[in-house]
Formats: sequence, C-alpha cells, structure tokens
Amino acid sequence: MNEENITVENKLKTVENSPTDNSDVQQVQYDPQTHSEVETIKVKSDYLRGTITPSLQNEVTGAVADDDLMLIKFHGIYQQDDRDLRNERRKQMLEPLYSFMIRARIPGGVATSEQYQQMAQLATKYTSGSLRLTTRQAYQWHGVFKRNLKTTIAGINATMLDTIAACGDVNRNVMSNPLPEASAIHSEVYEWSKKISEHLLPKTKAYHEIWLDGEKVSSTQEPIYGETYLPRKFKTAIAIPPYNDVDVYANDLGFVAIVEDNKLIGFNVLVGGGMGSSHGDNTTYPRVADVIGFCKLEQVLDVAENVVKVQRDFGNRVVRKHARLKYTIDRLGIEGFKQKLFSYQGFELAAAKPFKFEHNADRYGWMLDENNHWHLTLYIHSGRIIDSEDSKIFTGLLEIAKIHQGEFRISPNQNMIISNIKFEDREKIESLLAEYKISIGKYETPARLNSLACVAFPTCSLAMAEAERYLPDFMNKVEALLHRYELSKQPINIRMTGCPNGCARPFLGEIGFVGKGPGKYNLYLGASHTGDRLNKLYRENIDEKTILNELEPLLKSYAKERETDESFGDFVIRTDVVKRVSNGLDFH
Repeated sequence: MNEENITVENKLKTVENSPTDNSDVQQVQYDPQTHSEVETIKVKSDYLRGTITPSLQNEVTGAVADDDLMLIKFHGIYQQDDRDLRNERRKQMLEPLYSFMIRARIPGGVATSEQYQQMAQLATKYTSGSLRLTTRQAYQWHGVFKRNLKTTIAGINATMLDTIAACGDVNRNVMSNPLPEASAIHSEVYEWSKKISEHLLPKTKAYHEIWLDGEKVSSTQEPIYGETYLPRKFKTAIAIPPYNDVDVYANDLGFVAIVEDNKLIGFNVLVGGGMGSSHGDNTTYPRVADVIGFCKLEQVLDVAENVVKVQRDFGNRVVRKHARLKYTIDRLGIEGFKQKLFSYQGFELAAAKPFKFEHNADRYGWMLDENNHWHLTLYIHSGRIIDSEDSKIFTGLLEIAKIHQGEFRISPNQNMIISNIKFEDREKIESLLAEYKISIGKYETPARLNSLACVAFPTCSLAMAEAERYLPDFMNKVEALLHRYELSKQPINIRMTGCPNGCARPFLGEIGFVGKGPGKYNLYLGASHTGDRLNKLYRENIDEKTILNELEPLLKSYAKERETDESFGDFVIRTDVVKRVSNGLDFH
C-alpha cells in the first residue's frame, strides 16, 4: 500500500477494541470529515429512501438525482445510458438516452415456469425484448425507462420475486449449485441459500413505500447493517463438491457443503474472495477466499450474520476501492479476522473438513436425477436471452414455459436449466428446441461452452472495451487455433470483461481478458480449472492480432507437452509461462 493510501487509512475515526481482541485494527465509526461521500449519502438517506420518489416524478430528465444513483442500487436498479448514441445526442444538444437496468433477487437462481413467463412478458413490454442471466444467478432487464420503473418492479413483485438488495452495499443474491446430481442434497442446500438471503435482507420499508406504494413508516432500524450499511457490496455462495460452478472462492462469504453418509452435516466456511481491481493501482487486486473452519447447520445463520457484522465494523469507509471484505481480512490478517468473528458470534468454528472440486463448468444436455426427474441444460451465450437470426431463444423459451410445469434455473455460468421436466413433456420440448434453434451445447466446443463475458458496451458505464458483443466472433478465432493443434475437445475456461471490475470473474479464467481500451485487453493466464487459483498478467494492453499471436505458441506447446489430464491453467504454471498466484497480494 502506498504512502498516500496509508495516510488515508490513518484518518479513520476509531474506538477501542473489544478486550477479547488482540488485533491493533480498530472498529470504524462514521466520520463525515474523512469518509467517502457515499457514506454520507447512506446516512442521510433515511434508510435508503433519499429523494427517489421526487426523482421518479421529475419529468424534465430521464435520470434520477445524483445522490439517488447510489441509493437505487439497494433497490436492485442501476441507471445507464446507451453509449453508442452519446456523441450523436450530444451533437443534437440532448441529454444521454438514460434508461435503467433492473436485477431480480433469486436465491439459487430458481424460478417457476409461471414466474419465467411473467418475467419474459415484462421484458417484452418494457425493454427491447431480452432478458439477461447473470453470473450470480439473477435475471436482469436492460433498457427500462424511468417512467416504467415502478410498473416493472411491481410486475416483478407480482411474481413473488423482488429486487431488494440485488445491488448496493449489502449482501446480494445468494448463489447455490443449480443442479448437482445429488438432487436431495441440492434441495436442502437451496433452502439454505434462501434462508441466508432472507436473514441478511435489509429491514427498511423504503422498498415497499417507493415501488409498491406501501404505507410510510417514520423510522426503520437495521439490526444487522446499521444506518451506514456495509462499506461495499457483499457476495455469498454455496457450493456442493465436486462441482464449483458457483466459483465459491470468488465470494466474500462461501459455504462448501459437507456430506457424510448421504446426509448434509454442515458447511466449511470461506471468507475474503473478490474479483474487482483497478488498472494501474497495485493496492487493488482480486483475491480467492480462505477456508477458516467448519460450522454445523444450526450455526450457519449466526456465521453469515457475524461475518457481515465484522465487515460492517472494520471495513474501509474512506476509500471505496479498498472497502471489500478481502482488504479488511488482509489488513486484519486471517487470524485477526477469525478472532474478531469468534468474539462476535460467541463460538469458534471447528476444523475444516476435507473436500475436493473437480470442475466449475455446466453439464449440458439431458440429465436424469436420482428421483427420475429430467433436467435440460441449455447453452446461452453470455446469458443473453434474445431472438436473433441464428436462434429465436427468447420466443422459444417462452413457448416452452407455457407447457413446462417445473422450474427454470439459472446456472452461475449464465446458462439455463429447464428443470423437473415430466416424461410426457420431453418430446414436445425437444420439438420446440429444434423449431427455435436453441442449443443444448451439442455442437459447441468445450472452450466456447466454458466462456463467460460481462455486458460491457453499450450500457455499462465502466466498460473500456467490448465483451458480450465481441466474444462470439473472438471465440471463432480461438477455436481455429484449438482445431489447428487438435485441442477442440479440451475444456479451457475463458473469461472476458470490459473492465477490471470482475463481473464475469475474469481473474479465475485459465485465459482471461480484461478491457483496457477500445479493442485492447490485458491477457491473463494460469488460473486453475476448478476455480481455486487466480491467474496472472501475461501481456498488457494488446489487440486481437497480438492476442492470437501470443496464444498460438502457448496452445501449440500445450498440445505437445501437457501431462495426462493436465489443464491449460496448470500447464502454464508448470512450464513457468507465468508464476503461480498463491494469494491476492501476489497478483501484481
């Protein structure tokens, strides 16, 4: 950490530590003189109300007031504009074409067929006709104009879903494995994802007052979050070995299911993961979580609540880019963090139990579970459900939803699982898949099936380069190299983002691309195939031609020299192409 950042850290207003805590890092109290502007916005917001209601009523602009930009995130909303049209509108002396992205909170990514139909109908009515599946198992609607925000959110709530805490400085959508083969265990773990999500929800009534015209309540207490909520976003996931498709190591808080004699007995607890960083600032970095112990089932909610409380009380509120739990843990030290957690929750965790992950990809096509229920995993590029010349996936899924009586489940890899299909409906669903040209991953290469991209242009304000729109064409060129060296059947995790914020978890890609500027990317190599090791910067700020020229000799060597069952990420580490990253501090 540079001297400037150390000076900022020392400006924190602190109080004395608990006598049971030997750490020299002190609890943070709100200080308007030193804390970031966002902290003041939260404190003055009357528990997330702010001036959102008058902002919605202001017909002069398509935007909301500046302070409300932060507050609407807690309600599951981001303000965006079409960056493709910015210059044209500026020339016409018009404000940017503002619209909003709405994100639903769907623990474990499970929705009923009826809910899916209603969500798709909202997309038809209030967007350009698309839904997007996120890497956190949520639905997103893009392009909703301000005048339609309340109606759209009311429509989402009518499905018995909501958008509370889908964004903002709180615990966000809780992830869980969408469909492990042990369906009974999955059902139990899925229930825990819902319990954790509900337990950590903000208690303010602002959401219901603003969006659902609920009765105004004069004051609201936040027993877990307090008036300043968390210093930054907080992400939680649950994994069931041997599958790590939730990328549990990328989360602030992770639970790994421990099963003995076909019974869920508890969870190993992981803390301190996070993907975001900033270009050119070595004090920011991605980090994989640490395993700190094992908790029994009856301890899960206590552990989740108190990890959040430690982050609430000790996270950085001066510099937001240093405010995630990963930085709190590296400042406290993992043992210091554990001491604080144990003092908060009143008990120590047991020793972690052994577990092993085999991969973090989806299993495409048809699958029959232990209860003789059929499930079908579809490949959806970057999670974008939209009709195109090649595939009428939006229309096709809506037609399937009309005859399907089970669920639609979102995978953490942005794919869709049509779940619990009746035997008599399978033939009809297969017919609709063929009619609307919807892929089940039969003809795509494993590399394409294992690729992820964030939204990036044109709507993300942070994007520096393309991702979702560019990845399909770029993968054509990568696949040509794979074919040349007889690697077409080799699964390689490839991740691409338009900026280093990490939404598609690029730093866990065996090959990762992070946007640096228009048409330029940083190339990262060497993450593990199972998602428990970060990659490392290999080449900086390079264009497509240079990227392909850099990848070709590496793939050629991998084809000739790899060991039996050796993944590409492990190969580049073993052959010293890049150095192994043991923790976030080794990333740069």
